Amino acid sequence: MSFVPYRETRRKRQPLDRAQVVRAAIGLLDEVGLDDLTMRSLAEKLGVKAAALYRHVRNKDELLVLLADEISGEVPTIEPRGSWKEQLAEMARNVRCGLLAHRDAARLLASTAPFGPKRLRHIESVLRVLRSAGLSGRDAARTAYHLNNFITEFVADEGRFAQAAASLGITTRKMLAEARKQFAALPKDQYPTVVELAPHLAEDDADGLFQFGFQIWIRAIEQLSRGPRTAQA
Repeated sequence: MSFVPYRETRRKRQPLDRAQVVRAAIGLLDEVGLDDLTMRSLAEKLGVKAAALYRHVRNKDELLVLLADEISGEVPTIEPRGSWKEQLAEMARNVRCGLLAHRDAARLLASTAPFGPKRLRHIESVLRVLRSAGLSGRDAARTAYHLNNFITEFVADEGRFAQAAASLGITTRKMLAEARKQFAALPKDQYPTVVELAPHLAEDDADGLFQFGFQIWIRAIEQLSRGPRTAQA
């Protein structure tokens, strides 16, 4: 009977690349949030030294730009079909869903420059739709800026509210109910309108609130498209 010498084998580590770094960073963002996402914690998640990350990203600022672009790439772009209103509505839904899919994604996009190719594709498509609605070049650019702020800030507010409720150990529905009670309990002689509208000031209907805000934007764009153009470009 013969014996084959035992040889210890180690699984060869796959070489780290930028795509792997970005994917791991998105996972870490979902776990700990934007404030606690650091190069050190990312290195620990990947099982490497922090210095290894700098072969693929220059610094944390570049990492955040890459993250924002990758998350943008998960959001479907709008196709040039249907009316401009339908296309913008699809865009708004897609972006909101995409940002809600990742923790602090709205804050991340709001704090990084939109120069990645995936983000630029969304900017291009939105500007195209706004121009097709009849807006001047200047009005289209300004509308796109403020429309983006509306969507990202709405989602960021949703995230902040959810985190506040979680820190209190309650649901957002209960937190909203408590807010309505507090509004209704205010001195009516000092805040008559607040008390009157208390049931509506903290409604548990984020979808409805988002849709209402978006419809305001649609009406504003319609008004702009019918008015005199502030600039031709």
